[in-house]
This record gives sequence, structure tokens and C-alpha cells, in this order.
Amino acid sequence: MSGTTDKIKGNVNEAIGKAKQGIGEATGSDRLKGEGVIQEVKGKGQQAMGDAKDAAKDAIDRAAAGAKRAAD
Repeated sequence: MSGTTDKIKGNVNEAIGKAKQGIGEATGSDRLKGEGVIQEVKGKGQQAMGDAKDAAKDAIDRAAAGAKRAAD
């Protein structure tokens, strides 16, 4: 899975989690609020994973470009 895919899924999970929390708050459902918190945290984790993948890819690309310049 690419970094962008992780970020998109993370944004979706975070938004759904926040919505569940709001609905749980409005209806007095502790279960729904709890599910929302868990889903929001999961989304934040997915976004962080996407950021890490992008950073690793950028570092590899820079290293490969540097190696290519050194070989030329």
C-alpha cells in the first residue's frame, strides 16, 4: 500500500471516528463514543504510516540520485 493510500484511508477513518463520537455524544451512547475514539486513533496511525512511507521513498530516491551522480 502506498503512502498516499494510507493517508486517504487514515483521513476517512479519522472522519468516521469523529462522526461516531458526535453521534454517541448526541445519543448518550458510550459504546459509540468509544468506537469513535478507537477509529479516530486508527486513522491517525494510518496517516502517520503514510507519512513514514513517503519519507522513506523520498530518502531512497535521493540516495539513488546521489549514487547515479557519483557513478557518472
